[in-house]
Amino acid sequence: MTRAFHSALFLPAFALAGAVNSVALPAAPRPNILLIVSDDHGREALGSYGNPVVRTPNLDALAADGTRFTNAFCTAASCSPSRSVILTGQQNHRNGMYGLEHDDHHFSSYANVKSLPVRLAETGYRTARVGKFHVAPAAVYGFQTILSGGKANDPTTIGRSPVEMAELSRGIIEAADTRPFFLYFATDDPHRGNAVLPDGKPTFDTYPRPNPFGNRPEGRPGVVAERYRPEDVIVPTYLSDTPETRAELAEYYQAISRLDQGVGHLIQILKDTGKYESTVIIYISDNGAPFPGAKTTLYDVGMQLPCLVRAPGRRHPGSVQDAMVTWADLAPTLLEVASVPTDPAEFDGRSFRAGLDGGELRGWDEIFASHSFHGITMYYPMRVVRTRQHKLIVNLAHELTFPNANDLYHSPTWISVERSAGQQLGRRTIEQFLHRPKLELYDLIRDPDEIHNVADDPVYQTVKAELLRKLKAWQAATKDPWLHKWSYE
Repeated sequence: MTRAFHSALFLPAFALAGAVNSVALPAAPRPNILLIVSDDHGREALGSYGNPVVRTPNLDALAADGTRFTNAFCTAASCSPSRSVILTGQQNHRNGMYGLEHDDHHFSSYANVKSLPVRLAETGYRTARVGKFHVAPAAVYGFQTILSGGKANDPTTIGRSPVEMAELSRGIIEAADTRPFFLYFATDDPHRGNAVLPDGKPTFDTYPRPNPFGNRPEGRPGVVAERYRPEDVIVPTYLSDTPETRAELAEYYQAISRLDQGVGHLIQILKDTGKYESTVIIYISDNGAPFPGAKTTLYDVGMQLPCLVRAPGRRHPGSVQDAMVTWADLAPTLLEVASVPTDPAEFDGRSFRAGLDGGELRGWDEIFASHSFHGITMYYPMRVVRTRQHKLIVNLAHELTFPNANDLYHSPTWISVERSAGQQLGRRTIEQFLHRPKLELYDLIRDPDEIHNVADDPVYQTVKAELLRKLKAWQAATKDPWLHKWSYE
């Protein structure tokens, strides 16, 4: 049965028929798929989204030749959970990837989950991945070709060297094999970098020096280092304007420019081999910027992200798409693009293929999000419903202090506020940031920074009740284990 959150208007005819056990491949050529996922790239640090300082010419060129989505959201602002949603089309609370995959966190999706690369391989695609992986188990997220390891927070990973990543991908793109390819290209940039101590142990703690964000004096192969002066960067409103913050933003910008050059090199390989026009290219980030107040929060700066799409046969280059889409919609979209039959009941998203060239998508006016863990000790479940005007955040364990991620807690940006006995993190008080009420309701038209909680305002009680109704219905439809907290608390 199709859930209320799916729209038959945008689903292919074969999807409406229900589950499909056998696959009849179409005779027409199917496009290649290139899915580029960066790590912690907030959309406020991208030229095509309005930042005049950071230099991202290749991503800006992709936007100019394709479609720029202005209301695209992750559904979990944490790496592994978000990537699991990208690759399955299911919310992390449904697929089982509640938190980070690596080390003692050890979260893992259920064995019966069927991922995007597996579905594409079953229907004739060549599948390959390069760079950061950070989901489990490998059987669920299986790729036919693994071009590099994907260990998280590894200072030596190739995920910091995007031009090398592009060169590793060349064989997949240039192959004489006539089958289309699905290439999952996942950089470690611009995530905070682990610095290596004299004893060889990696750490995020570099205070008072800024985190290196993977930048190093000797640079990376094929990359021309773009360096920024702290006085030139733009401090977003969710951060405090301190010297430490500016120094870190300058390093962050450099990492973004590095990944931009890798994307440019990868696209040039597509063009040189004649595959550019037959390839769907999608650029997204897994979650918001690696700064306190963004990543791991479900405020807009943590979840409203870049999404650039260039599809074969596009007729309207430079289009702007304002439909509200989420990363749960990516797998259904790409499967429809690839003409793969699907059962809508297996997904928590729906296809937005009809809007890839900027065409109007009606009825795409609300999104839902789910965060439960980051690290294993960082339990802070939140559920969110957001419309074009309002956002309701339910903090299901609001009695707890909000847990800052390890890389953010050790950031000079955060430490500079703590050591100065500051009371503010950007426009939000430290108290607001660390101790949250059960319900947060924001009027995004009047309060885009989500500072003034109107959950108890008499004027907003009808809105609050309706959003709560929608959120509970969504939790039930997506098999959320945390739904029962409504009945016993």
